[in-house]
Amino acid sequence: MKVVIVGTGFGGLSAAALLAKNGFDVTVLEKNDHPGGRASVYSEKNFYFDMGPSWYLMPDVFENFYSEFGKKPEDFFELKQLDPSYRVYFGGKNPTDISADLEKNFALFDTFEKDGGLKLQKYLESAKEMYDISIKDLLYRDYKSILDFFSGKLLMQGVKLNILESLDKFVSKHFESDEAKKIVEYSIGFLGGSPQNTPSFYHIMSHIDLTLGVWYPEGGMRKVADSVYKLATSYGANFYFNESVTKIEIEDKKAKRVITDKNTYDADLVIVNADYAHSELELIDPKYNTYSDKYWEGRVLAPSAFVAYVGVDKQFDELAHHTLFLDKDWSKGFDTLFDPKKAAWPENPSYYVNVPSRTDTTAAPQGSDTLFILIPLAPGLKDTSELREEFFNKIIDNLEATIDQDIRSHIVVKKIFALTDFKERYNAYKGTALSLSHTMKQTALFRPAHKSKKVDNLYYSGQYTHPGIGVPMTLISSQIVAKEINEKYG
Repeated sequence: MKVVIVGTGFGGLSAAALLAKNGFDVTVLEKNDHPGGRASVYSEKNFYFDMGPSWYLMPDVFENFYSEFGKKPEDFFELKQLDPSYRVYFGGKNPTDISADLEKNFALFDTFEKDGGLKLQKYLESAKEMYDISIKDLLYRDYKSILDFFSGKLLMQGVKLNILESLDKFVSKHFESDEAKKIVEYSIGFLGGSPQNTPSFYHIMSHIDLTLGVWYPEGGMRKVADSVYKLATSYGANFYFNESVTKIEIEDKKAKRVITDKNTYDADLVIVNADYAHSELELIDPKYNTYSDKYWEGRVLAPSAFVAYVGVDKQFDELAHHTLFLDKDWSKGFDTLFDPKKAAWPENPSYYVNVPSRTDTTAAPQGSDTLFILIPLAPGLKDTSELREEFFNKIIDNLEATIDQDIRSHIVVKKIFALTDFKERYNAYKGTALSLSHTMKQTALFRPAHKSKKVDNLYYSGQYTHPGIGVPMTLISSQIVAKEINEKYG
């Protein structure tokens, strides 16, 4: 059976590997010049940047995926646990390190508020319980109707999951201090949400980063993407790069052919890992759309981003591998991201700096640093070179003032990637960097379906679908899709 996969993000790569292993004739089409999707690579003057994902979280999910092939992550790359896991600047010059040692974090929280360590311990116990429920009963299953979501055991878990309460309200019941709240809430950004619009169930993120730990694959996330690509090719999957898909031809409710700007590929089955909205609205005839333009207009989109890839001929010890700069009044920052009336390039944004060269000697020339600077932006904003340069200078001004260092005079490589680039490189709907936010109405059953409702042999994998945003989630998405296809066609 001929399977054609559109896109080589982690969803496309993992689907290709899983289906090729099970004997399907797999062809993968990619508009860009190498695999990885958002996990692409930018390099210049021996500085190497992961263009997208930079956090290796949920190691158990990676282990589960590689075990499908009788492998372990360590068969492909060396994993290092980061310590500190990350560093936080709370709007001032004095940083706070989050340790890989939980006991040190309990002690740290005691400095934030009375009984802070005990509060964190109880909070993490709750987060672990939710995580275990998720792994066992939620993440690795598909949802095709409301009965799947609220049936039997899951309905019984509904009260525990606190699905109708916001994360912000849940956190406020546990902590009083600004520092403690921000540390347990910041990671919701990984899900493209805010503490106000994300269900409290997602406090599992604190278990993920504080208990399971923050890791780094030597060679970067590009090494992870490359490992899945090699798995797929080892089982016979064929990849074609620099081919942009222009149409999926459908006849009698079946996808028959995938047409690119260079070739036509016959298909018995099609899996789309490209941007879901783009694929529905641009690649197939409207009568076969599961979701209309009105549907997409009504979604809560995850943010886009302003990303600066900066190579400097100096090392800045004030920056850890992962460093967060959280504005004192960060709620205003969320307003500029999610309130359409306030959407704008932010005045005093919180931002994130990734310095892989702190851990990885291959990321930069000796004595130098690679700086990956990311600031979330509302999707759909005006994007010009003048706005980018002004914003870059604002962020560098803040960064220099916070760490008391001159950065500008040490810049030898600089590349900016923002809203328009997400649209052009990834066909991202309105320039979103992360697809749909994880609001209550956009979680599990309420995310776009893995299978088209109008085309019998058209499937979707990736961050738009359940279980959602993040590399581990897209691997699970493909495992769900591959299982369904194997059961139906294998």
